[in-house]
Amino acid sequence: MIKNKTILNLAIFCLVLLSTIPGFAQKKENAHGTVQRIKIHSKLLEGNLSGDSADRYVSIYLPASYQSESKKSYPVVYFLHGYTDNDAKVFGFQQHWMTLPVILDSAFAKDPAHEMIVVTPDAYTLFQGSMYSNSVTTGNWEDFVARELVSYIDRHYRTLAEKESRGICGHSMGGYGAFRISEKNPDVFSAVYLLSPCCLNSADGPATAMTSQFLRADSIKTIDEFKKADFFTKALFASAAAWSPNPVNPPFYVDLPMKDGNLQPEVLHKWDANRPLNNLDQYIYNIRKLKAVAFDAGDKDKGIAESIEKLDGELNKYGIAHSFEIYDGDHINRVGKRIEEKMLQFFSKNLSFTGSKTSK
Repeated sequence: MIKNKTILNLAIFCLVLLSTIPGFAQKKENAHGTVQRIKIHSKLLEGNLSGDSADRYVSIYLPASYQSESKKSYPVVYFLHGYTDNDAKVFGFQQHWMTLPVILDSAFAKDPAHEMIVVTPDAYTLFQGSMYSNSVTTGNWEDFVARELVSYIDRHYRTLAEKESRGICGHSMGGYGAFRISEKNPDVFSAVYLLSPCCLNSADGPATAMTSQFLRADSIKTIDEFKKADFFTKALFASAAAWSPNPVNPPFYVDLPMKDGNLQPEVLHKWDANRPLNNLDQYIYNIRKLKAVAFDAGDKDKGIAESIEKLDGELNKYGIAHSFEIYDGDHINRVGKRIEEKMLQFFSKNLSFTGSKTSK
């Protein structure tokens, strides 16, 4: 008994001693990635008619080994947040239903060989979301993400600065943005993952429900009235700002689907032209240049689940390989798990971790 007690005490002493050694303590300390929130200036967002700042916050996750392995470069995944969200919510600076760095820490602790840098820009605007589209009203968000932001990250962080090591993804509005941007920029991104992507196909209007929403939007005449509006009415304004801007129509500088109680078919045509399921035929050759495409949605998220089923059918029609799943869930309740168990594994499999071109 005395011998066993002596051995136990010796083991405890050794553990305590090890914890004081710098290398041992550093390993424990570096179990979590580092999160930075910076602000960068965008020339492409300058002069937008909404008056939104061209200085944008960007949240960046640097994996646990980034500080200790100073000669290592990493793939980068751009995660685009959803409507009404921002980078601060997604990265845990503000209360939210998901904290991305916690998910990333958990995933990379299990698979340290596939650590990545993850970047989320703040796309919250006057209309509560940019739709990641180019517009004189909100600014050139599509080009900001694909060009300015990617260039900035490659200049300031140790990235594998080539498309084979670069992915893009997003949730809801961010999923829409990720597909929109990837299908137009296959020279920048090689893989795309859509989480419950909104806005893929046209609205069912002018059905009664859509007409009612259009009428509510048509009744709003001031910014203060807009701020008091319901979620869907605000989303209509965000869509208009992105897809039917009008530089001579203050105070919103948009054309809405209804004006003075009359439906505006030409506006709806503009919106339809920005729906990926409507313009997919134009980008088939670009989509074929992507190494990997994947998308999913919860079965309770009915409209979106139906739209990604249609996307699955369209890609199958053109013989484009992709991954597709409808799972048991709604718009948000399983997204965190999907990111850890599906999306990050998708990028681990399809991005290059040994690129020939490094940024620094």
